Amino acid sequence: MGNPVVHFEIIGTDPAGLRGYYGELFGWEFDTSGPVSDQVSEAGSYGFVETGGIPGGVGGGAGYEKHTVFYVGVPDVAAALAEAERLGGTRRMGPDRAPGRDLVVAHFTDPEGNLIGLAGPA
Repeated sequence: MGNPVVHFEIIGTDPAGLRGYYGELFGWEFDTSGPVSDQVSEAGSYGFVETGGIPGGVGGGAGYEKHTVFYVGVPDVAAALAEAERLGGTRRMGPDRAPGRDLVVAHFTDPEGNLIGLAGPA
């Protein structure tokens, strides 16, 4: 089997509103106390959620582009991002180390413009 999907995000301009929506819709409970890269969300506006399946987060803020993304776990984010570009993808973010964590993340778009995330150890 290849690399697994390890995380998802829903990012918007009203993160509290989105957390309220998904909390009521799916019964999700969010923890906004964890650090997150400022390239992903405003500080204190990102809520981590354990769904009983793939963990995720809902965040963003006024200056953030609305999108959803899933992250694929890889052993070397920089190498995977370079390979995505070599195959016709376009780098959108990163690699960026998550503050206070042993985690590196990046975003790229595939040749058709779909946003994909990469996550791996620092």
